[in-house]
Amino acid sequence: MTHQELEEGTTLALDFTKLRKVISNCKEDVIPAVAQDVVSGEVLIVGYVNKLALETALKEKMATFWSTSRNELWIKGKTSGDFLALEEVRINCEQNSVLYRVRLAGKGACHTKKSDGSPRLGCYYRRLKSDGTTLEFRDGMK
Repeated sequence: MTHQELEEGTTLALDFTKLRKVISNCKEDVIPAVAQDVVSGEVLIVGYVNKLALETALKEKMATFWSTSRNELWIKGKTSGDFLALEEVRINCEQNSVLYRVRLAGKGACHTKKSDGSPRLGCYYRRLKSDGTTLEFRDGMK
């Protein structure tokens, strides 16, 4: 499956090896980080943070992650301009994940674009159909 088909297709192709890849490729200890729109409650993106990413997020007041594929700090929006302004950070009960409550400071949070070129609000733009194997675009816009 091509990268294009993965991001824009309707065939379910979940990567159940993701955490194994994170463990084997990432040179840092990381935990999951969820970015949630503070206004709508929608989950925008899920990534990973290490200590540096969390410290940077608190200092810069912007959602910051650790890129497990590039092994580098990633301030969301630094390249695209679609920053996620950090309103608060929540920690789960077992202290093994964080929730960034954010406010969109750009037009979207996902690196993918709609067919008209506009950014998608968040990364969860498709839903699983009841057949359990096919995806459909949530907003009807590919």
